[in-house]
Amino acid sequence: MKGDSITKILATFFGAGYSPIIPGTVGTLFGVPVYYALTLTDSKAFYIVFTIALALVSIPISSRAEKIFGKKDARPIVIDEAVGYLITMLFFGKFNLTTAIVGFLAFRFFDIVKIPPANIVQKLEGGTGVVLDDIIAGIYACITTHIVISII
Repeated sequence: MKGDSITKILATFFGAGYSPIIPGTVGTLFGVPVYYALTLTDSKAFYIVFTIALALVSIPISSRAEKIFGKKDARPIVIDEAVGYLITMLFFGKFNLTTAIVGFLAFRFFDIVKIPPANIVQKLEGGTGVVLDDIIAGIYACITTHIVISII
C-alpha cells in the first residue's frame, strides 16, 4: 500500500529494527544520537516537545507497522524504544556519556522486565500498547537514572 515504505523506515527507526539480534536494544542504541542532537539545542522545552511529538506519531506508525508486519508488536518495530530512551533522558541537560550509558541500561532493564503497569498496557490494541509500555519503562528508567547519577 501507499506509504508502507515510509512506515517501515519510521517504525524500524531507520532500519535499527531489522537487526537480526536484539532489535529492541539496537533501536534504543539508535536513540542515543537523537538524545545527543537534542541536547545540542540547549532547550529543555524543545527536547520535551520533540519527545512528546515523537511519542504521539509513534502510536499510529506502530499501528500501521503491525498490519504491515502481520504481528502484534513485531520485532522490527523499535520506534517505541527510541521514545522510551528519550523519556529516560529527560531533564539531564547537556550530553554526558556516563549518564547516557546509565540511562541506556536502565531503560533496557525496565523495557525487558515490564514492571506494572507496563505489562498491562502492553496488551492494549495497536500502537497504543506498543508505545505506552515503553513510555512507562522510560519513566521508571528516568527516575532510576536520576537516582544513580546523583549517587555516583
